[in-house]
Amino acid sequence: MPAKLLLSIALLLLPGTLFSMHIMEGFLPAGWAGAYWVLCIPFMAAGLKNIKKLSAESNKVKLLLAMAGAFTFVVSALKLPSFTGSSSHATGIAMGTILFGPSTMTVLGFIVLLFQALLLAHGGITTLGANAFSMAVAGPFVAWGIWILGRKSGMNRKVTIFLAAFFSDLLTYVITSIQLGLAHPDPVSGAGGAILQFMAVFAVTQVPLAIVEGLLTVVILNVLYPAAREELGELRGGLL
Repeated sequence: MPAKLLLSIALLLLPGTLFSMHIMEGFLPAGWAGAYWVLCIPFMAAGLKNIKKLSAESNKVKLLLAMAGAFTFVVSALKLPSFTGSSSHATGIAMGTILFGPSTMTVLGFIVLLFQALLLAHGGITTLGANAFSMAVAGPFVAWGIWILGRKSGMNRKVTIFLAAFFSDLLTYVITSIQLGLAHPDPVSGAGGAILQFMAVFAVTQVPLAIVEGLLTVVILNVLYPAAREELGELRGGLL
């Protein structure tokens, strides 16, 4: 049986913890795994500095930080089975990003992924840098860019929230597919072919999940805003 076919069958039949949005322990070569850890460091440093500043402002802000982290943990831990033994999940990243900015969510997302790896066997420690880069770095920064652009252009607030959550979810899956494709290129079509294969597997369930996450984020922020209007207005300079 050709080597390409054997590799394809192996990837398709492996458990969902491998072929899923959280890359499993040991699935990335050491060089790739280490590189993503290094890439996360500056974002983590900026996030820790921002969290220290936010925590000094009021107890309500601390509660909002905890709530954003808990929301991300619960939402991203719920996996939806896909075909070929894979799985997809929402990220829950956009809500905290809109409230606190992208670097803060890098730290919260990293903590969430760490606990999921240790307590739920969802992801891994060696691949924590890669998982954090896709979900807690790329996701928040695209959500933040869409949020700021939408609010400054006068776009409807609910529509902007939806788009921020929708595209941050999708970008996370795109980055994960790129990470997997680069580390495990297809024998014939190379990294580009492998990336497209991974994207095709995730897309079936990830697009509906991104829509659901967008709607859920809109609902939660609409409920939260009246209860903490003053604090949220200060945090985001009146953009909420």
